[in-house]
Amino acid sequence: MSAELQWMIVKDRSSFLVKKRMIKTWFSIDPLNPKGTHAKRYSGTVRDKALTIEPDISGKGVSLVYKRQANRKKPAKLIDRVSFKHGARRTMSSIKKWVKGHKYYRKDLQTLCMRRASAILRSQKAIVPKKKSSRPAKKAD
Repeated sequence: MSAELQWMIVKDRSSFLVKKRMIKTWFSIDPLNPKGTHAKRYSGTVRDKALTIEPDISGKGVSLVYKRQANRKKPAKLIDRVSFKHGARRTMSSIKKWVKGHKYYRKDLQTLCMRRASAILRSQKAIVPKKKSSRPAKKAD
């Protein structure tokens, strides 16, 4: 079945669709949707070429989740993961190189994945409390 036909069926009745009051845009909780917006462009279940970023299972780093082109007809083997557990800069450059190496992914998906990976890596950073000054406080005049 073509992606256009699937989208026409799923567009208004998807189980991943989330509508909020007083907000025009619809949201999606599709696991392969990198943006979280309910649109054909980002829908991972409908598109043949889908990829997104998730926090790694170990708690450190991120995982790139993508649809394998070779296993289109085998749903159990369709989704694959690549883990990136090194530092933030190395992870970001590795994601960029991985997406560029697999030519069939769109440039805007690469940008979205980079932004999402950056946000996840920032959230995994430990928060170091500030040290209190060892000097006594100045007296008010």
